[in-house]
Amino acid sequence: MSHFNTGLMMNRFEEFTTRIVQQVGKKEGPVSPVMVNSASFGYGNSETGEGIFEGSIKKPLYARVGNPTSAQLEQVLASMDGGIGAVSASTGMGAIAMATLSLLKSGDEIISIGGLFGGTYSYFSETLTRFGITTKFFDVDELAGIEEAINTATKIIFLESVGNPNMRLPDIAKISSIANRFGVALMVDNTTTPLSIAPLSLGADIVVYSTTKIITGNASALGGAVVYRAITEGSDKFKEDRYRDIHPFIQKMGSMALIAVAKKRALRDFGMSANGFGSYLTMLGLETLPLRLDRIVTTVESVAKALYEKGFVVNHPCLPHHPHHERYLSQFANGCGTILTIDMGSKERAFEFLNRSKLITITANIGDSRTLGLHMASTIYRDFDDQIKEFLGITAGLIRISIGLESAEAIIDDFVDAVKI
Repeated sequence: MSHFNTGLMMNRFEEFTTRIVQQVGKKEGPVSPVMVNSASFGYGNSETGEGIFEGSIKKPLYARVGNPTSAQLEQVLASMDGGIGAVSASTGMGAIAMATLSLLKSGDEIISIGGLFGGTYSYFSETLTRFGITTKFFDVDELAGIEEAINTATKIIFLESVGNPNMRLPDIAKISSIANRFGVALMVDNTTTPLSIAPLSLGADIVVYSTTKIITGNASALGGAVVYRAITEGSDKFKEDRYRDIHPFIQKMGSMALIAVAKKRALRDFGMSANGFGSYLTMLGLETLPLRLDRIVTTVESVAKALYEKGFVVNHPCLPHHPHHERYLSQFANGCGTILTIDMGSKERAFEFLNRSKLITITANIGDSRTLGLHMASTIYRDFDDQIKEFLGITAGLIRISIGLESAEAIIDDFVDAVKI
């Protein structure tokens, strides 16, 4: 019996089925979101221009730091996660860059926990090191080592809600407890589990997304977003000396300070800005996210269990042999996204399987309405050395599968046919 029969998933997804469509659509004027593609905006008079730049007048300044269509998307995403606000970005990596670079300077450190998307690992291990920012990497269960690694230079603890592609599950509440005890910002990449996991309610401070994935769901638009919690009155970790560089923002912007930091320290200066058309397409996808996610996370379980019974080497925490199976049952009642992995044992067998499949679209994306697949070692992780591949769970025959909207039976039959000789 699937653990989805608890009813917890349906209640949470039903809540958002109602809320999101009501927030995206309008009761008066254009029902569909209005797409604004202008790069610049007229202020009307100099006094208004001055007010816009100082922040006392809430009108568009310049598209690099905000777009009306993107602003509507940001409101919906912030509400979805219970944040005080959000900032949209051009891509998921743009969102991670915005969230990290707005808080970090040379000499600072990141603690990164769990399996990582290859682009994120490269950003931490190669790009940031060129600017004097170092990252320490840990498995999701190395909690004692994580505590020992925290020092005065540690500014961010980063984790993925589900390891992509190693499928290891972090205990977000426990890690949040560590972050809060030491006064360090916890940042969660929730790309694979929007709606399923609510990181801010579990104690995270910042949530990042590649909205390109399941949020949009149809490969039509690149995008990313960062959702922030409010700076609280009284004591707050961001008011401590560790984050003294952003204290001027807190003094001026109060609860909205992290939004201002992101826009002025990253969006304005690095320009990882979302465009109106991309945000429009993202909102169209977002309207159906609860319905799609409800179906897909159920299908993922069915496919994983059926393939395992048929002898496939499947990695998904719904399977009893997975090291985090009990954590999956207790903390991931709404599923853990669209992904499972299959290990075919070798690159050659992996290629044969992918090429024979009639359903799989071979691509680097995840979270699409179609089932996607990719051989990991020859693509995203091809330039990584063997030690790093081992840490990230990348084996010679590993295939990452992102389950789509097709029926479970059709996917299972196709996969079985693809391995027949």
